[in-house]
Amino acid sequence: MEALHTLLPVIILLFSGVLAIAVTRPLRMSPIVGYLIAGMVIGTHGFGWIEEDSTTHLLAELGVVFLLFDIGLHFSLGHIWDARKDILGLGPLQIILCTAAFAVIAILIGLEVDIAIIIGTTLALSSTAVVAQILADQQQQHCPVAVSATAVLIFQDICAIFLLILVHSMEDPSVALGSVIGHAALKALAAFVAAMLIGHYLIGPLFKLIAKLKDNEIFTAVALLIVLATAASTGLLGLSLTLGAFLAGMIISETPYRHLIQTEITPFRGLLLGFFFITVGMALDTHVILEQWWKIIGVAVLLMLIKIVFIYASARLLKAPANSAFSMGILLAQGSEFAFVIFAMPALQNALGGEKASILITAVAGSMVLTPLSVALGKRVTQYQADKNWQEETSQTTMIEKTEAKVIIIGMGEIGQRIADGLNSYGITYKGIEYNHDCFVGACTKGYLVGFGDATDLRLMDTIRFSQADVIAVTFADYTIAKELAPIVKERYPNLLLLVSVKNEVEREQFSALGMQAIIEQSFPRGLDIAVTVLSKYGIEKEQLKAWMQRQQENELVFNNEKNTGDNTFPTKAL
Repeated sequence: MEALHTLLPVIILLFSGVLAIAVTRPLRMSPIVGYLIAGMVIGTHGFGWIEEDSTTHLLAELGVVFLLFDIGLHFSLGHIWDARKDILGLGPLQIILCTAAFAVIAILIGLEVDIAIIIGTTLALSSTAVVAQILADQQQQHCPVAVSATAVLIFQDICAIFLLILVHSMEDPSVALGSVIGHAALKALAAFVAAMLIGHYLIGPLFKLIAKLKDNEIFTAVALLIVLATAASTGLLGLSLTLGAFLAGMIISETPYRHLIQTEITPFRGLLLGFFFITVGMALDTHVILEQWWKIIGVAVLLMLIKIVFIYASARLLKAPANSAFSMGILLAQGSEFAFVIFAMPALQNALGGEKASILITAVAGSMVLTPLSVALGKRVTQYQADKNWQEETSQTTMIEKTEAKVIIIGMGEIGQRIADGLNSYGITYKGIEYNHDCFVGACTKGYLVGFGDATDLRLMDTIRFSQADVIAVTFADYTIAKELAPIVKERYPNLLLLVSVKNEVEREQFSALGMQAIIEQSFPRGLDIAVTVLSKYGIEKEQLKAWMQRQQENELVFNNEKNTGDNTFPTKAL
């Protein structure tokens, strides 16, 4: 009977999760909404079919652990270097502005300054679980908006670790806060260095040995072992389990077997993350919701509006395009799963009072519920604005704003976006030009720097200052247009490098005869060859280019859910 008592909550959670997906998918709703509602129904504040105990809490925490592990798989040292501007720029700026805004409101309603700052910082955090799920559902994990948002979330998760330490220290007035945070920082740094060394000297050779056995089940078992052991190690150090999981992901991301392990581990992550959202729903007090619903809705909407405004402002201050900044604000507007932990701590409960704490917790959960809807509406707004810009620009004589970009990309489809991703990684300025309506709107919505323009219009050359550019990359092979325009461009701008993406040797010979450097696309994914050619013109070392290509290839394999045996045999011709 004791075994049945332990197993029953798991059975109920599984049944609730399956039912939530079965109901929300046909309605085209996010499963997150279904999970939260399911938790409210089965929890102690609903029908009471399941109680919050060590089993449910463990399953919920494991969901966040596996989520951070998955994010760590995407953030190798190379990825962190690629996203350094967002991690060290946008992340801190967004936290500071949002914290200040929320803290001022908290002080105005009568809370002490230190409590107000903690509440402000907690509300400034966003939900890694919600954002990751939305990006996966929309299959947009690698566009500029998604990359920047994920970098911000990584910075937030690191901040959350120290915020938890800060709140814990408030429970013991005799503890020196600076000393606690300093020790935590040293421990985190030591854990990071240890993880990198272990990954290089132990995990890499271990996976290479396992690969010879050609047994995917062993890969899965070892990956699970690494995740749980690393999470437990950081927990023993007094740090977050999620930090350990993130480091475990980074360890494996430095090996050639990342994509295989991610494919094997995804079902565990999805299942346990569903458990996490269900337990969040279980924590929502239906009585508080019914009695204080208007306050909860007001706080949730105010929370999201403030974050949208200040995340947008932060991104714009760092020169992000308006569409990208707005999309990022919408995507990161919800509260964080860490808020449920922090607002439930005794120090915060005593300072806020039970009712205020419940309202805040429920409002944060409400913001999570509203996020899929707000993201869908935000996407419509950005598409509408991009479409409006397209219509306005098609009627203007001068269609592209003046720019001094180093690289001009003509055609912002898949190949053009690949080139832009590479240039973004190394901080090289570019401007995309697109004439096709759908491609223009799609690229704008994803956050690429693109303007409307017709490549056959000679006025375009002076408008976008071709003389300031080093390279023009043409992503489509239109010989008729090239034959007419290439001689004029070469005459006016003799030092300008003209690149064109072609499909075969016949096209290469045709365009080469026009004085253009034709790049045959042979590598996976499309656009990699011409992207590497552009990057090589700016002194990027060959090893760095190989590493960037590897990340692009692995991302595309994971994105398409393709399995690979770990022999790292990608079709690569670019180098």
